[in-house]
Amino acid sequence: MQKALEHYKRIIDESFEESVESASRQQEYIKKYTARYHGYYVHTLYIPKMFTEDMLKYFEEIADVIYGILVKVIHAYRADEKYRALFGFDKRLENLILRPEHYACPLPIARVDIFFNEDDFSFKFCEFNTDGSSAMNEDKELNEALKLTSAYKKFVKAYDVRTFELFNSWVKTFAKIYSTYDRAVQNPYIAIVDFFGGDISREFTAFKKAFEDNGFECEICEMTELSYDGKNLISPTGRKIDAVYRRAVTCDIMRNYDKALPFIRAAQNNDVCLIGDFETQIAHNKIVFKVLHDDMTSAFLTDSEREFVKKHIPYTASLTAEEIAKHDVLNTKDKWVIKPEDSYASKGVYAGVEGMTDDEWRKAVTENTDNNYLLQEYCEPYSSLNIDITHDKNARYKEYSNITGLYLYGGKLAGVYSRIAKNSIISTQYSEMSLPTVIVKEK
Repeated sequence: MQKALEHYKRIIDESFEESVESASRQQEYIKKYTARYHGYYVHTLYIPKMFTEDMLKYFEEIADVIYGILVKVIHAYRADEKYRALFGFDKRLENLILRPEHYACPLPIARVDIFFNEDDFSFKFCEFNTDGSSAMNEDKELNEALKLTSAYKKFVKAYDVRTFELFNSWVKTFAKIYSTYDRAVQNPYIAIVDFFGGDISREFTAFKKAFEDNGFECEICEMTELSYDGKNLISPTGRKIDAVYRRAVTCDIMRNYDKALPFIRAAQNNDVCLIGDFETQIAHNKIVFKVLHDDMTSAFLTDSEREFVKKHIPYTASLTAEEIAKHDVLNTKDKWVIKPEDSYASKGVYAGVEGMTDDEWRKAVTENTDNNYLLQEYCEPYSSLNIDITHDKNARYKEYSNITGLYLYGGKLAGVYSRIAKNSIISTQYSEMSLPTVIVKEK
């Protein structure tokens, strides 16, 4: 890894002006083609995120273990009323989760984010994303933009480079899962469903094309424009929907429960196949980090799984007055992060280490005590060199914090997504950027 990075850096240094010029082409491509995220173009740097084949094999092992653990948690939730109480979901959501399972895979899609140390292969989990897992198109388009840079063109003369295909591979996984559905039909009509608010990203159109390229009819549907006639879920264009690729995260559905009633009713009556179903919320909700450390969870895990949790799941507890006093949280801000139990895109996350004054930290903690917030130990991210000549031709090499997202399709590693930041907290509310991810091997 380090040898590859040093080789890339040497290429840049030996032809710096050429690299600067090609970085402008890279940026032009991003502005023209890549998807926006929350209204902004994706920001990237000049050097891609590189991993070796050995690292990729290790990621596959991580994916296998955490998927197995999360599936056990889902099964325990469904089977044990006392275990369900650990999550504290409201009754409406609990009832949706406890619907009978209608196909074989309880967790069809996920992106598990880890703080991965590239030097010693140690890691801690940051969060688990399920149905709303995104950024596949970012990785695809950033890799296309990368190919326009002069350094990359020279780098591939010395290294074999490969990337991940995240669209057709998901459609194939989707179709395989659907084939186990108890009411599966030939040639199902597919709907990609979310709350769009009039802004459909290119990621959704890319998935629609992938479904169509694989022989399926597919429509992108606004959740609030679906209808239900008592037997069929109907798309805005009047088509009967057989299967849903659910991108709408559960918290948004529950917040818009009345507007989503046609969708919910069709699911309750098993008149449409949801991939994924509501049970994925068990893994998606951040309270699962707390539950994984609970004795009730330890009871059904193997010895190796218990050790895995102890080693890789950061300490997590409900943000209560008792926990705050126990750990002197108000006076040790750099050790902690507080976050909502159920959110996404880093909404409502506070990190004491991230430039907060003592007073700001105490205010954030106090205001969110006993307010469905979690207290979690702060994990120091791995840092690596990169350079921002994409935006500044006078830029110099700097250290950037890293987070690594592992895509799981049908429980198996399907790809890797890389984010970095100037700061120690990698989130959209701070200085987050994305990098194209490549697997490299010296020729």
